[in-house]
Amino acid sequence: MSAHDTPLSPTFIAAQGARLTLMREELIASGGAAIREETELQQDSLHESQGSGDDAQKTTMQDNDAALFVRNRQRLVAIDRALQKIEEGTYGVSDESGEPIPQARLEAVPESLCTVAEESVREQQDA
Repeated sequence: MSAHDTPLSPTFIAAQGARLTLMREELIASGGAAIREETELQQDSLHESQGSGDDAQKTTMQDNDAALFVRNRQRLVAIDRALQKIEEGTYGVSDESGEPIPQARLEAVPESLCTVAEESVREQQDA
């Protein structure tokens, strides 16, 4: 940790833990709702005659829902890891480099597991 980095206060970490727990609960609830909606759409479509426009629209919606599901699943994994880091006493420290993650980043994205620079490199590699 460099001299200009301030360690995270226990109050901040506790607040982040509560925030992460709430985010986790919301993601799980929204995932369950999305699954129920998808099931209802599929059941309704079995009993309706469909045109090609309807099929294309449903396919697009299903693709969007699938992408959202994957993104939410990735967020849930990151949230679980961040909560684990709070328990371990390593919250705010990058999993990749061990460098501190700035408090402003954690405020914006509480499930951050690495610095902005490390995230940028990861996104470029994934692209």
